[in-house]
Amino acid sequence: MSTSPNRRTFCGAAAAALGLVALPRRVAAATDAPASTPAAGASPARPVATPGPTPPPKSHTKPFVYPFLIGSVEAWSISDGHMLFNDRLDKMRPPEQREAMQADLVARGERVDGIPLYVNVLVLRRGREVILCDGGFGVRTNPNIGWVADGLREIGIRREEVTQTILSHGHADHIGGFVHAGKPMFPNAALRVMKAEVDFWRGPSPDFSRSFRRDNIPAMIRDVRAALEVLQPNLQLHRDGDQPLGDLVTFQAAPGHTDGHCTLLLRDGRDSLVHLMDVAHHHQLMFTDPSWYIEFDHVPEQAVATRRRLFAELSERRTRTYGFHLPWPGLGRILPQGAGYRWEAERWSWGS
Repeated sequence: MSTSPNRRTFCGAAAAALGLVALPRRVAAATDAPASTPAAGASPARPVATPGPTPPPKSHTKPFVYPFLIGSVEAWSISDGHMLFNDRLDKMRPPEQREAMQADLVARGERVDGIPLYVNVLVLRRGREVILCDGGFGVRTNPNIGWVADGLREIGIRREEVTQTILSHGHADHIGGFVHAGKPMFPNAALRVMKAEVDFWRGPSPDFSRSFRRDNIPAMIRDVRAALEVLQPNLQLHRDGDQPLGDLVTFQAAPGHTDGHCTLLLRDGRDSLVHLMDVAHHHQLMFTDPSWYIEFDHVPEQAVATRRRLFAELSERRTRTYGFHLPWPGLGRILPQGAGYRWEAERWSWGS
């Protein structure tokens, strides 16, 4: 048997083994069936009339869509691509701890020439609800990123069939995939986000005084604001604990990386999954010592406190977890190890 299945063989075989329906299966379009009933107190999404042009597909030679289940809910982890921060450990802080960080990487056989960045986008389907948890980078000329549109094609989901999108925070690798050619990428989907996050970006002077970011912050603010304007017709604001889709999705405030950054508790029956979003950017460093952080955090002390709290809770319960920036497909558990923790990746499964 080949050790490098192509993407269609991989997705089809995995889906069959898990007992899922044959791929691709089309979700009923919004024009073919009545819209789902919103939760009490929630405003219905306002569909935008016309989407932008369809993004051209990229050429893929390796699997990048992984199917699994959360209870009876169909789920897929789509890799949005890969990149490397090749300035060694310069993006990790505090700087006086970089020698200890390097020693930790060497001891475990990890690369030290840079920080690899994984981008994993979680897709859920329950009945007629199709949910995207963050959008990835979106359409880019770089062939190594922006794979979500191709992943949805592999699954057999058209972007008009997506009913719900969730934005954990406004950074480009999360919001970029929700806008294309000046229009919503998913025109019939509500865009759900924490109110604190929108308030931060739309405030008169977003505060980056405690951040160590070295990129173009004014340009980033401009781009996020522009994206939110495009998405405004479908924008739905939430607070900690909100459950806009019943107990399938619970918003959990996880501030520090950004003011309104959130994680998600996903549940179906007795099965659950916690989506960490950007609580961790590396599969080793931030687990070895949760006080080590990346320069992209807006409020580092708060990001560290959030990470310590979540890691303690999730490790005690051995909760199944999904990481946006952890090695694809991003599934695993956080386990205690010494004074810190370790990321225990879940083995790939085709149903056995």
